Amino acid sequence: MIGPPHHRHASGKGSIIHPLDHPVWNSLRHGWSALAQGDALALRLDPDHGPFAAAATRDDAGRAALAALTPDDGELWMIGPDALSPPPGVHVMRTAMLTQMVADRVTDDGPALPDWHILGEEDGPAMLELALLTKPGPFRRHTHRLGRFIGVRDEDGRLAAMAGERMRLPGFTEVSGVCTHPNWRGRGLAGALMRMVMRAMLDRGETPFLHAYASHDRTIALYRGLGFAVRAELPMMVVGWTDQ
Repeated sequence: MIGPPHHRHASGKGSIIHPLDHPVWNSLRHGWSALAQGDALALRLDPDHGPFAAAATRDDAGRAALAALTPDDGELWMIGPDALSPPPGVHVMRTAMLTQMVADRVTDDGPALPDWHILGEEDGPAMLELALLTKPGPFRRHTHRLGRFIGVRDEDGRLAAMAGERMRLPGFTEVSGVCTHPNWRGRGLAGALMRMVMRAMLDRGETPFLHAYASHDRTIALYRGLGFAVRAELPMMVVGWTDQ
């Protein structure tokens, strides 16, 4: 069983101190509300956009509502209080601790970014292909529609690297979908793209945040170098009806 986040949740039904303590629920209630499925007890993101779900409370009713939202042939990803115990009847497919980081500035260090482009609907298949190859996190057929994505193409016009936005809640936007084709790694593209994405968020008056696996020290160090600081550790749980 995953332990609770450090000093984040009160007793009882799990009061949330800060909106980022329950990022999926707050995204589903705000930035993702048009794509949310469920009811007042629990919500999930439209499966074509992503596998995330959350409950309003940690009581039995909320957990049962999450179980009802679990797809027959897919999975649900839960972050924060929802990941403390599985919904009834489902299989726990994997768990992890995430380091949540926020940034109130962007460092100016790093190589200059080559020609970059705002990625649009026509780039969706290429974005999905790159994400499935590099596995930056859950990326579905319409994930690219969750926010603004930018990318760099190689000399043949193929997508070499990208970064964009995913969770959206009042005052905060998540940097996500950051990945680089193996042939283009080691050139600083990911960091340069992330700086561009972060600056756009800060210019809009939003605080960038992200999640990294707590065990990935090198990744966390890279994000610190961009201006991020650790805010909290949150549990993550992936569940489904079959133990895939």
